[in-house]
Amino acid sequence: MHSAVTQWLFDELPKQGIAAVRFNFRGVGQSGGDHDEGRGERLDVVAALELADMFVQGPIVLAGYSFGADVSLCVVHPSVSGWYAIAPPLRTASTEMVAARDVRPKQIVAAEHDQFTPFDMARSLTADWTNTRVEEIAGGDHFLAGRLSVVADGCVDFARSLAASEAR
Repeated sequence: MHSAVTQWLFDELPKQGIAAVRFNFRGVGQSGGDHDEGRGERLDVVAALELADMFVQGPIVLAGYSFGADVSLCVVHPSVSGWYAIAPPLRTASTEMVAARDVRPKQIVAAEHDQFTPFDMARSLTADWTNTRVEEIAGGDHFLAGRLSVVADGCVDFARSLAASEAR
């Protein structure tokens, strides 16, 4: 929740008129519960989506960074219009990444020199995913230092494209 990437998105998205919700997964910081290797954390995402459903008008983009991106790709929920996965390690078994087979749009943001899953690997691992675009952050690494505005702009563009397609 306090990484530079999530902090940047949480600060920048509302400036563009896009509501943002962020939360700690179970067992992180002051959150209750214990880390569950991504399984129980899916329930945390669903709880956040159900809360967002009460307040958000328009499309909901399920965005996550790193571990959060992997977890988000393992959650399919009726209120989600699309997924914006930033630097996902793509370590979760592909059978668990149920968003891969979902027809709704997905955008994977992968840095050229990501220490865990560089762009070429991310593109290869997601080549057979449905309705998925992989965007390269040239020169960047997993932490996206100096490239956070590009990531935030991409998230804004993705959310706006979903809103425009839902308005049609």
